[in-house]
Amino acid sequence: MRIWIDADACPGPVKDMVFRASRRVSVPVTLVANRRLQLPLSPLITAVQVSSGFDEADHVLAHQAKSGDLVITADIPLAARLVAQGITALNPRGEEYSAENIQERLALRDLKEELRSAGVATGGPAPYHNRDKQAFANSLDRWLARNRAGHC
Repeated sequence: MRIWIDADACPGPVKDMVFRASRRVSVPVTLVANRRLQLPLSPLITAVQVSSGFDEADHVLAHQAKSGDLVITADIPLAARLVAQGITALNPRGEEYSAENIQERLALRDLKEELRSAGVATGGPAPYHNRDKQAFANSLDRWLARNRAGHC
């Protein structure tokens, strides 16, 4: 059991919550990014720095994460790859990607990308609010409870 973080665009509060959870329940955490990261001093928390090429972090996450792990990412195509591999993926707003919802998320993402390429302003992601932090914390706690019960 390991938590992986797609760290390049992950909000700081999410990383902080994961770091606290790591200390609390002794679960290892690995952050993957294309830049050097500042990490808290903990033998449980590590980082992998990848080159800045397209989807380099995604490739590492898709190949290194395994069943029983959790990957935190807002990258929907990466989440789809993970779900297909039987790996739990959670976005920073607390939504768990699943076989039931990932195709809809991909279709919506593709539609927005088409609109942007046609010159339609679709806006960026909504600001990260306290309710998002709470939803993420709740989802993380549920995942930890499910997976710790399976490892006891």
